[in-house]
Amino acid sequence: MMMSLLRSFKHNYAQVLESDHSFGIGRVIMTIIKICGIKTLKDSLAAIVAGADYLGFNFYSKSVRFIEKEICAEITSILKREHPNIKLIGVFVNSPVDEVKDILETCSLDLAQLHGDETPEMVTAFDGRAFKAIRLPVQSQEQVSTSVFPFLKSVPESASPPAFLIDAAVKGVYGGSGVTADWPAAAELAKRYPLLLAGGLTPENVADAVRQVKPWGVDVASGVESAAGEKDASRMKAFVRAVKRLEISQSPVSNH
Repeated sequence: MMMSLLRSFKHNYAQVLESDHSFGIGRVIMTIIKICGIKTLKDSLAAIVAGADYLGFNFYSKSVRFIEKEICAEITSILKREHPNIKLIGVFVNSPVDEVKDILETCSLDLAQLHGDETPEMVTAFDGRAFKAIRLPVQSQEQVSTSVFPFLKSVPESASPPAFLIDAAVKGVYGGSGVTADWPAAAELAKRYPLLLAGGLTPENVADAVRQVKPWGVDVASGVESAAGEKDASRMKAFVRAVKRLEISQSPVSNH
C-alpha cells in the first residue's frame, strides 16, 4: 500500500514542480516552510508535493496529531530514501532526554522540537540537534528577551537553524491551538535570530505574517487541515503558494 502511494505521489510531485516553475516558484526556497502534525505517508507526500521543506511528527500522546514511533519510522524510512533533502522533525512535550534521543534515532529524524516546559539544560543535552518552542504571551520587548535568552545560550554556534520557534501562549495547550502568536514581538526577535514562526498561520494570513515578521521559516499544523489532525492537500498547496507569491512580488526581478 505504501509503495503504491509512493509511486503515485512521485508522479504527481514531478508534475507539480513543473507547474510551479511556470509560475516562477519551483524549489528555490527563501522562507523555510514546515508542515507539522504529519500522521500518514499520504499526508507526508502531499506536503512535499505542496512544497514543504520540513515535516513535523508529533510524539505528544495528548495531541490529536500524535503518531506512534513505529508508524513514524516506517514513513520516515521511505522519505529518507526518496526525499533525502526534506528535513524531518520530531515534536516532543516534556519527554525525557533519553526517550527523545531514542525516537530521533529510531525514526531517522534530523531535529527535535521541544514544545513543553523543557529547560535550557535539556536543549544543551542534544548537542545542536534540538530547538526550543517558546510560547510568548503578549508582553514587553524586555520580557520577551528574558524569555528567549536562556535558550539561545544553550544552542551551539555550529547548530543549524532554527535558533528557536515562536508560538502563541495558550494556557494548558502545547501548540496546535490555532491562536496567532505575538507578531510584533516575533518581528523584533527575527531581526536577530533565525526563528520559526508558528501559531494560527493559515493560507489566508501567512503572507501577512511573513511580510510583518520576516522569519527564517513558518510552521503550520491546524491551518492546513480539513478537520483536527486531518491534513488537506489543497490547503497545504495554498499555504506554500501564498509564501512563494509574496517572495516573488518582493524580488528585484518582479519590480522591473
